[in-house]
Amino acid sequence: MVRYVLDAAVQEDVRATVVVVGHHATWVQKELGDAARRDVPLTFVEQNEQLGTGHAVRVALSTINDAIGISDGDVLILPGDTPLLRRSTVAHLLEVHRERNAALTVLSARMDDPTGYGRLIHAKDGTLERIVEERDASADERAIDVVNTSIMVVRQSLLGPALRRVGRENVQHEYYLTDLVSVLHEMGHVTASLLLEDSSEASGVNDHLQLARAESVLRRRINDQWLARGVTMWNPDATYIDADVELAAEVSLLPGTILKGKCVIARGAQIGPHAVLSDVEVGEGAHVATVEASRLRIGADARVASFVVLGPGADVATGEIVTPLTQRSH
Repeated sequence: MVRYVLDAAVQEDVRATVVVVGHHATWVQKELGDAARRDVPLTFVEQNEQLGTGHAVRVALSTINDAIGISDGDVLILPGDTPLLRRSTVAHLLEVHRERNAALTVLSARMDDPTGYGRLIHAKDGTLERIVEERDASADERAIDVVNTSIMVVRQSLLGPALRRVGRENVQHEYYLTDLVSVLHEMGHVTASLLLEDSSEASGVNDHLQLARAESVLRRRINDQWLARGVTMWNPDATYIDADVELAAEVSLLPGTILKGKCVIARGAQIGPHAVLSDVEVGEGAHVATVEASRLRIGADARVASFVVLGPGADVATGEIVTPLTQRSH
């Protein structure tokens, strides 16, 4: 899930990425480190005490400054549980932030049911005055349907001084990152908000139901992307493709096909129905029917019949025909 957020943060002028980790820190670092971009340094900082979002950024502040150096740049702050956020949305947020010469810009969303979200309070001049968390909000403030997404851009030179003014005088006794808004506004800086066109991009994932809904949206986006590039899917709603899969044009995917991991499918190949491939490379023109296979190569123009199970390393040669009677493992 965090990898989708990191992908959204891929922007032309991003110099470095700092990830604040807590629970299962070692596992998270390994998973993200293996998939990290090589051209943008990725650094991890551990938050040993869970004292709020403001505290998380405070823990990372020295690492952020070391990574960026002295500059007049900005710091983009993203929560790790918003996998539906688009890269284009982040680019637009950065553009608007700089056009307004703002000290801070928050990405906001309008929700039919804003329960659980912080509400945005705007001043008469239209600038963002403060964000109030629901637990601390009055009845009138809770009636506001424009909410905080926890996605913001802050001018680097102001981030440290503003964080030092953030206290814990709230119901949860935590350092709220959202308090940066009122701090910078009271200091006389421009604080702004940008309303999301598609509020679903701000949807957080906190339980299995929300995870299933997010996965459904991501699957549809991935399938739409490949359909636009010339891949044929007989039933896109019954086709599952991981984000790291690579497909050439003129590939045909029959219903029930599941492609996991780092599968690479060459031009003209046909997969399925109900094939399950994990980390498999399929050559041009190959046909792979109702097959389960993992960590192997299937050569060009090969034919693998239904109900064959191919174990790791059981490569299929170019032009080879494999039937249930010839199934094998490495």
